[in-house]
Amino acid sequence: MSLKISDITQFIESVAPLQYQESYDNSGLLVGDKNAVCTNALLCLDSTEAVVEEAIEKGCNLIIAHHPIIFGGLKKLTGKTYIERTIIKAIQNNIAIYAAHTNLDNVHVGVNRKICDKIGLQNCKILAPKRQLLKKLQVMCPLSMVDSIKFELFKAGGGFVGDYQTTSFSSIGISTFDNSSTTTATASNGEMKLEMTYAAHIEGRLLRALFRIHPSERVSYDIFTLNNAYQRIGSGMIGELPAAVEPIDFLVDLKAKMNTDCVRHTALPKQKIQKIAVCGGVGSFLLPKAISQGADVFVTSDYKYHQFFDADNKIIIADIGHYESEQFTVELFYDLLTKKFSNFEPILSSVNTNPIKYLS
Repeated sequence: MSLKISDITQFIESVAPLQYQESYDNSGLLVGDKNAVCTNALLCLDSTEAVVEEAIEKGCNLIIAHHPIIFGGLKKLTGKTYIERTIIKAIQNNIAIYAAHTNLDNVHVGVNRKICDKIGLQNCKILAPKRQLLKKLQVMCPLSMVDSIKFELFKAGGGFVGDYQTTSFSSIGISTFDNSSTTTATASNGEMKLEMTYAAHIEGRLLRALFRIHPSERVSYDIFTLNNAYQRIGSGMIGELPAAVEPIDFLVDLKAKMNTDCVRHTALPKQKIQKIAVCGGVGSFLLPKAISQGADVFVTSDYKYHQFFDADNKIIIADIGHYESEQFTVELFYDLLTKKFSNFEPILSSVNTNPIKYLS
């Protein structure tokens, strides 16, 4: 069975929903027809002219990139800039371009988890979980229908608390209708209030399931936005090495495992280190979180000269480079797609799009 481009992009968005991208971002399908049959996909960090040419050469009509080629507004397509030339070449050759950027950064199984896996961290968790991404549904259900309604809501993705799934709370209460006398529910009649939490991005799916199974024409329900931290969505990650090591040994190992030509770092302490925080791409905004959670090292990129002083002898800042910190995202794309689609073999781009070169 042929895969459409939408089959692939919808799956990626089931892993990293677009609702989880930052407000400044532009993830999603940027160029192309989502209903076109996918001949094959080329996986890359940046969609550049050279990557589009590689897609043409290798028979791929879909490019899946981490960084969006269209980030700000475009008013003209004259070929004046590399962005315009890339888009024009893609359109002329019927090549779709899709980007999964900060939405893939912010999920528990995303870019930062890939970095943790590469450097061998254990017990990994989100460094800065986001808030107001969880909601609670409260719905009145006939006692005889509670189990059926719960089952459908669970199937739709509702009912999780932390790492626990299919969780809910039910209570029998007292109802009044049309100024009639108060009625207390019993085991044989009346209603039960069913409560469960869910991720905000599945609300439409959850409500469709509720309205499909609930017997009432006018379903009595309430929805509340929770301020609880969503432990599976957020910025950066933090984990531990299997054993404490000397700081210099960690940095040498980090340089090798992350395949970088340069690690810029702050002063090294005398004691061994074990707890490591990471953030692919620009991560300086997470330094206070890394310090407050007791990280010995913060691995990230794009640090400016004066920002290194913010370590203040409380932590080691290890800047490995932007491209280097995210280069293994293509492997993440590959692993996700081949696990989902057994007859699909996307291609990892051989183009090195790193604009920074090092003189050794």
